[in-house]
Amino acid sequence: MIRVEGLTKDYGARRAISNLNFEAKQGEIVGFLGPNGAGKTTTMRILTGYMPPTDGSALVAGFDVVDESLEVRKRVGYLPETVPLYTDMTAYDYLKFMADLRQIPDSSERADEALEMVGMESRANSFISSLSKGMRQRIGLAQALIHRPEVLILDEPTIGLDPGQVVEVRKLIREIGKERTVLLSTHILSEAQQICDRVLIINKGKIVAEDTPENLQSRLVGSERVALRVRGESDGLSKIITKVKGVQSVHSAPDGSIEFQFAPGQDVRPEVAKAVVNAGYDLLELRPVGMSLEEIFLELTREDNRRK
Repeated sequence: MIRVEGLTKDYGARRAISNLNFEAKQGEIVGFLGPNGAGKTTTMRILTGYMPPTDGSALVAGFDVVDESLEVRKRVGYLPETVPLYTDMTAYDYLKFMADLRQIPDSSERADEALEMVGMESRANSFISSLSKGMRQRIGLAQALIHRPEVLILDEPTIGLDPGQVVEVRKLIREIGKERTVLLSTHILSEAQQICDRVLIINKGKIVAEDTPENLQSRLVGSERVALRVRGESDGLSKIITKVKGVQSVHSAPDGSIEFQFAPGQDVRPEVAKAVVNAGYDLLELRPVGMSLEEIFLELTREDNRRK
């Protein structure tokens, strides 16, 4: 697990992160979200022992990242944004070399195990220079897993991959996260929504929200959103829905549907459906609309910027 308390890092006069506090438990995938320059990579470098904090503390797998840095490194697998690979080596030789560096007794077996874990057994004897970017990313994950770490820290693991490769790497991370603590940095909000159990949203070096995507949605929306679709043209439909008692707002959605909102506990869907049908429209769909993680992020960072 990871436990961070009051973590702060200054680069001269510039404060990169300020008083961060959060936890990540075993078997949990935590998304660390924020725009470029928000402090995600700085935090991960501190957690992996790459650099010390200016203030505060961090425990990884029960060990302090400053006072017990070597113990932390034994228990952490790290995939930086730029994967450290020796392209003139084969995938197998590279992983065996990494296992030998970590003084793992059964380095050959461990290299085979890591290759199997990331689905690269068939490319064991391929030179890394000949592998696609997605395959190299998998080899990078394999080196992060070679020593069977308790904690896995991934910095932008899908950046630069094509859509097919992104799907493969996300699926792999979900499998890995069933047994380990995973801290996943990304600025791709849909990615976190798909694979993370919980998200931390960081803006200008400070955590502005921490919860599951679903709970963040319920905290911020404050009203129920429903999309309605009819057969054919929907001219005049917004005016009809607006007249229904309890409807707070109505607008047209980019997908051609009509969205309306009402206060929680005041479900007006039956009245809206009745009004639409009585007006002569063929009602095809009436479905709830969730607030996307992108909308949540924009709302939170907008509030944070207003406070500043």
